[in-house]
Amino acid sequence: MAVAKLLAAVLLALAASCGAWEVKLAIEDDVPLIHMLRPLLGSGGHLGRRGRVPCDSWRFAVETNTLRGWRTIPARCEKYVGNYMLGGHYRSDSRAVVDEAVAYAEGLNLTGEGKEVWVFDVDETTLSNLPYYAEHGFGAEPYNSTLFGQYVKEANAPALPESLRLYKRLQSLGIKPVILTGRREDKREATAKNLELAGYVGYEKLLLKPVDARVPSMEFKSGERKKLEDAGYVIVGNIGDQWTDILGAPEGGRTFKLPDPMYYVG
Repeated sequence: MAVAKLLAAVLLALAASCGAWEVKLAIEDDVPLIHMLRPLLGSGGHLGRRGRVPCDSWRFAVETNTLRGWRTIPARCEKYVGNYMLGGHYRSDSRAVVDEAVAYAEGLNLTGEGKEVWVFDVDETTLSNLPYYAEHGFGAEPYNSTLFGQYVKEANAPALPESLRLYKRLQSLGIKPVILTGRREDKREATAKNLELAGYVGYEKLLLKPVDARVPSMEFKSGERKKLEDAGYVIVGNIGDQWTDILGAPEGGRTFKLPDPMYYVG
């Protein structure tokens, strides 16, 4: 604790002297400040004798699709991931992605006679399940389909603000959103209700996975995108939080990956 206070004091001094650092002592809704040096401090955040990588490096490997097939986040990284998700870092990373997506969309020359679409995932893309994962270790607990299914049926997940901003801007440009999710058809009513309550209205299609489908997520989603193209749609963009949301032909004109260190979909 003494070391952390000392480092914080140093950063504050730097901010006061040259304005090069932006250090906030609190964030909205009384959520504790992320300590940006946390990966270098405390339990499990350092490179120990067992060769464990820092939690921020672990997250980097996840986001670059280098680390695959994992089922839970490392137990030692629960606080790090929680701080990342609840603090400003997650929002700012999402903003960086969406800013680029908006700029790309605004520069398009639309020639598809009104058939241009943009594909959106649901979980951790249009809707945020952070209220659920905050109660389940931010991904440190094994996935429980029953508990998560109950949460989905409540239909009260909030929108990701940056994704909703992109969604509305695309509509103003004449690009039709298509919602493509790995959620099963038995969750259609709850998903449609939640999307509407969160502000996602006027989409072209809501595509869900058949209840009895056993195909991997990437295969299912790429197959649905192929059906869209076969029906005459032009996929100008595709955004999701998992690599399986955006990989697999046809991918669309350009893909955008949102951050999500809480779980992996293979």
